[in-house]
Amino acid sequence: MPYEIGRRDLIRIGAGAVVAAPAALGGGEAPRFFTPAEFAMLDELTEMIIPADDHSPGARAAKVAAYIDARAAEAWEPKDREDWRGGLKLADELSRKMHGHTFMEASLGERVALLTRMAKNEMNPKTPQELFFRELKRAAAHAYYTSKIGIHQEIEYKGNVMIEEFVGDEVK
Repeated sequence: MPYEIGRRDLIRIGAGAVVAAPAALGGGEAPRFFTPAEFAMLDELTEMIIPADDHSPGARAAKVAAYIDARAAEAWEPKDREDWRGGLKLADELSRKMHGHTFMEASLGERVALLTRMAKNEMNPKTPQELFFRELKRAAAHAYYTSKIGIHQEIEYKGNVMIEEFVGDEVK
């Protein structure tokens, strides 16, 4: 094997990823991998998948696109980066085919129609656009539900706390 990673190296890499993750979610930073136009499209797509509602902020507030951008920037395999960039191009091509213009030029209704079409066979994707949608949704959900907003506001996780009274507790 030309290159082997030892246990200590793997621990260092993992620790670096944990330390780097919050920095990747900082505000106002330039994208690390995507172009500004690609990043804006990714941000809009993820916000449409996990929109803000009355209960919690959406993907944009949780900086889901920044998280995906950071993971793409540090991907070891060039194919992983190419798949993201290619997937955004596929979505733009489908938008042009369906509506005559790019995704970012589309109206909200046209954007919803595009995502609906891409999600059509989510459990058994058949087209490259459907495969990209499945990966986009998976990555958006992972980024969101590992963010502070997703964990604490959406799921309302309180952490490791003791509850004074348990359902069914009959101690008096």
